[in-house]
Amino acid sequence: MIKIRTKLLIYFVTLLFITITVTFSLYQNNRNTVNAYDENFRRFLLLNEITQTTNAIYEKLTLYIIEDSPDLLLDYKKNVEKLHSLQAQLEPLKQDSNNSIQIKNYENMLTSLLEQSERTLLSFELGSVELYYVNLFETERISTYIHETTLSLINEELTDYHQFYEKMVEKQRLTNYMGVAILIASLIVSSLFAVWFSTGITKSISKLNTAANEISRGNFNGKAVQVSSKDELWFLAKTFNDMRGNIRQLVEEIKENSKLNQALREMELRSLQNQINPHFLFNTLNAILKTSYLEGAERTGNLISSVSTLLRYNLGNLDKTMMLEEEVKIVKEYFYIQKTRFGDRVSFKVNCQDVDMDFPIPCLTLQPIVENAFVHGIEEMEEGAHISLNIYMQDEHLIVDICDNGIGMDEKTRKSLLTDENKESPSIEKKTGHSTGIGLKNVRRRLEIFYQNNDVMDIRSGIGEGTVIRLKLPIHFKGEKQC
Repeated sequence: MIKIRTKLLIYFVTLLFITITVTFSLYQNNRNTVNAYDENFRRFLLLNEITQTTNAIYEKLTLYIIEDSPDLLLDYKKNVEKLHSLQAQLEPLKQDSNNSIQIKNYENMLTSLLEQSERTLLSFELGSVELYYVNLFETERISTYIHETTLSLINEELTDYHQFYEKMVEKQRLTNYMGVAILIASLIVSSLFAVWFSTGITKSISKLNTAANEISRGNFNGKAVQVSSKDELWFLAKTFNDMRGNIRQLVEEIKENSKLNQALREMELRSLQNQINPHFLFNTLNAILKTSYLEGAERTGNLISSVSTLLRYNLGNLDKTMMLEEEVKIVKEYFYIQKTRFGDRVSFKVNCQDVDMDFPIPCLTLQPIVENAFVHGIEEMEEGAHISLNIYMQDEHLIVDICDNGIGMDEKTRKSLLTDENKESPSIEKKTGHSTGIGLKNVRRRLEIFYQNNDVMDIRSGIGEGTVIRLKLPIHFKGEKQC
């Protein structure tokens, strides 16, 4: 993830690098121009100084011959040394100049002048008047020729300098254009980058603002906020999407809990409607039970005991968690009552295969399913009716199968029991004969909320094929103490 601050630093460093590069290029170009100008100007000065020095050599030599003064001889020798030094500076001109041959000849003339002046001085010191006058004349002639050649060289240098100046002006003009073009390009690129960068930020913030307004209006099912750039806004959008998902999940859980509470209230209301002073009823049943034992009606007493146990369980707190063992016990009491009523027309079997019966399960789960199988499945059968309760372990689930060989149900009914498409309350069955008033849909919803799993019940059935209702209870809930 590249942070926004890092992007800005990269942009500013790049812009600074471009600016420094352009500035340095312009500086180098101007420096080269100045150096070239200085080099040409130094050539002019060198040629001019050579001419002045050759004239000074001739003048000092002439005055020395006329006046024979030691000071004039000293001045002459100083100028000779100076000319030697200036002559050495002509070497670079031969390499850089286009008229190197002419400069070479010019250098030879300077050598001839120095040699001729030395011969003149030597002739004067030997006292040969005719000879030093001839040599002095030759020295003057060479000095004059050097002067003329200097003017010619300066003229050619001026011509070359004029061409050089025009090239420098053209180069400077192009350099200025290039600098302006780079400056304009930098401004355009900077403006485009600023627009692109600010648009990316404001667009992402606008998406987050829109999504936040949707949440404020109670819409938690909007599309996830997508941010293409991998920066702080991407992380903020991801966090926002996770938060909205968590809120949506929490709202769903609240709705499910609300449905459960509503179902529980409906069950309690139904239970209250079926109660006629429970304490009075229990006391009456106990009195009848004692009377039946006194009269020797043991079977009647067992039946009354089962009814009392079942009634007490149904009128208990529906919001508590029971153990599987207690639920199985209540199912057996219920079927004992039905067995007493229908005799050999029905049979019931419980099969538990090495199952830990201390398994948490919501109150009133198994008995309503068995009751539903009895009332809707086998109650109309004249003989051979059978219900079985099979409990066993399979993978990571505790499996509870309630099987009957009754009339079964069609596919539409089966699907309606496994979904919430029917908006009518499932808590009250329309067929009479229920003791609990709790339907299959209600049981399924309570199990889904209790185990936090939507795949806890399955139904296999067909018309005339009987019904198998299977509960798949995750074993990791073992040990939970409340619904």
